[in-house]
Amino acid sequence: MADGERRKRSTAASAFRSNDFVLYQVARLLVILGAEAQSVAVAWHVYQITHSALDLGYTGLALFMPGIFFVLPAGHVADRYDRKRVILCCYTLQAVCSTMLLWLGLHQGEHIWPIYAVLFGIGTGRAFSGPAASALLPSLVPKEHFVNAITWGATVFQTANIVGPAVGGLIFTLRLPDAMARWNGAPAVYAFTLAMLLGFIVLISLIRPRVEYSVKKAFTLRTMLAGLEYVWSAKLLLGSISLDLFAVLLGGAVALLPIFSEEILHAGPRGLGLLRAMPSVGALTVSLIMTVRPIRRRAGLRMLTCVAIFGAATVVFGLSKNLWISLVALVAIGASDMVSVVIRSSILQLATPPEMRGRVSAVNWLFVGASNEFGEFESGLTAHWWGPVRAVVLGGIGSLLVTAASSVVFPRLRHADQLTAESLMEADLEQAVAEPAD
Repeated sequence: MADGERRKRSTAASAFRSNDFVLYQVARLLVILGAEAQSVAVAWHVYQITHSALDLGYTGLALFMPGIFFVLPAGHVADRYDRKRVILCCYTLQAVCSTMLLWLGLHQGEHIWPIYAVLFGIGTGRAFSGPAASALLPSLVPKEHFVNAITWGATVFQTANIVGPAVGGLIFTLRLPDAMARWNGAPAVYAFTLAMLLGFIVLISLIRPRVEYSVKKAFTLRTMLAGLEYVWSAKLLLGSISLDLFAVLLGGAVALLPIFSEEILHAGPRGLGLLRAMPSVGALTVSLIMTVRPIRRRAGLRMLTCVAIFGAATVVFGLSKNLWISLVALVAIGASDMVSVVIRSSILQLATPPEMRGRVSAVNWLFVGASNEFGEFESGLTAHWWGPVRAVVLGGIGSLLVTAASSVVFPRLRHADQLTAESLMEADLEQAVAEPAD
């Protein structure tokens, strides 16, 4: 099909022509709503038992640690076995874990370690389902609609992230009749999450992904490390992933929002709520715009530009003492990050052979998880050393420097044009031939 004809046939909702994609996104919406609601309930549940901020921090650690342990095996599993079945097994495990949380909530025990053990189980399910789900998406839509699918997937994710915590808080504060009083609070939220997980499992079981034939490699250390080797050799991939890693790692202003709201902007709890919502508002707005006006050309340059905007907006937020300027800066941070996410996700899947998508997605998952989790740690540590304003401003400047360095170190990323498999592979090949001559 000619490029012009393909564009004519593409619309803002092209990806939704696939029934499998519709089922998949409805399932994702349900399960993310449940997960976000459950995170609110777990935090309150743990705090009611321990009244310790440190113990709250350990909940995040329990969810994150399985990814460190299982990232390489998870990628290999996603490439060796049927990805739909892997996802169903992982979310069945998470449903069992949510059932255990419900039991713990109903019996109001005084020990905290069973909750951490259950969270570790949930984190294990997520570690294996993440690469499989990422690698499954290209088999649900035609390749010419894949970028549209990525954009709508990001829209669903942002919507669920905004609504999920509010739903969790609402259910947590509901008061049931006296006969069901023991279900008040965390148990009610856990029951809601369990229902969302069961709905997800039913919907995923109905999809029929396109079969992609590939050679199934034996389970060895070499095949597990193949994802890392491929990312290292594919400079376009390495550039996009590392740019996102270091920019977000350095520019983690969101982690310090409570300090800015209380001590610098003097906005109080309501101001904090607004500040926390603004990055998601920016991201959701841009994702909706991109469904109508998708990225056609100069994808790599646009990604570099948006990461630079991310860094500059972070600097503006750090220097601002006005609530409205800070809100606008956070909208810009979320909006620019969303463009970067869509381009990086598209490059990740389109520039990777089908038989490698699971292992490469696992490497990406590790990088993104590191940037989010350790970005918060880095922000807190630098704020402790230099104060919150200097920490945020220097982090934003660091993001700008990383962008400038990436444009030089990864010319393949700078020259990436259309977000199609053919264009990205061609750019990678042409640059690989040109580099030795340079």
